[in-house]
Amino acid sequence: MLTLRPSQERGYADHGWLKSYHSFSFAGYYDPAHMGWGNLRVINEDWIAPGMGFGTHGHRDMEIITYVLSGELAHQDSMGNVKGIPPGDVQRMSAGTGVQHSEFNHAPDSTTHLLQIWIEPNQRGVPPSYEQTTFATAAKQGRLCLVASPDAAQGSVKIHADAWLYAGLLDAGQTGSLPLAAGRKAYVHLVRGTLRVNGMVLHTGDAALLAAEPHVLLTDAEAAEVLVFDLCE
Repeated sequence: MLTLRPSQERGYADHGWLKSYHSFSFAGYYDPAHMGWGNLRVINEDWIAPGMGFGTHGHRDMEIITYVLSGELAHQDSMGNVKGIPPGDVQRMSAGTGVQHSEFNHAPDSTTHLLQIWIEPNQRGVPPSYEQTTFATAAKQGRLCLVASPDAAQGSVKIHADAWLYAGLLDAGQTGSLPLAAGRKAYVHLVRGTLRVNGMVLHTGDAALLAAEPHVLLTDAEAAEVLVFDLCE
């Protein structure tokens, strides 16, 4: 099964300082047909205005991944982490028994554009923890680079979830592929550009939901940046 999730059909919220597209039901956006996919619960595409951000707030028992596309995100949390997250870095926060954090765009004249991703954990009540890793452009160019996994394979950030996340930069003549084991789902989110997923055309912001497919095959890419999730049922 291969299903298109068009960009323009996502939920949308405009708070002035924050503009956000929601791939799945979140906050004031509710769609019972889009509550998540496998153990992937949230993909929010956010634009944070200069000098603005999310004040201190809490999370529990969720694996949270932040993927900055442009600008920089300032992070501070109750574990003592004070970090800047630039494009190319992947941040992982395991909320576990509970964590408080804030996220701001301190730049005076540029917007921060990011994806925030929530994945349901397969271990609850773990101590909260934080990890941040830089993935060079060269590591993602022309291939799918593993950026998050349950076992920190290939230098990826470690998540307490039955999920693998890959990031790729694909251009003309470049392809990407990922085999899927029986019973697995996949979610392909196209950050920018165009490509085909198992023959289906995606444009910027579109996604493809895959179930009972033997693989993910990415072809006909043009200036594409893509995230591919290998997920449990």
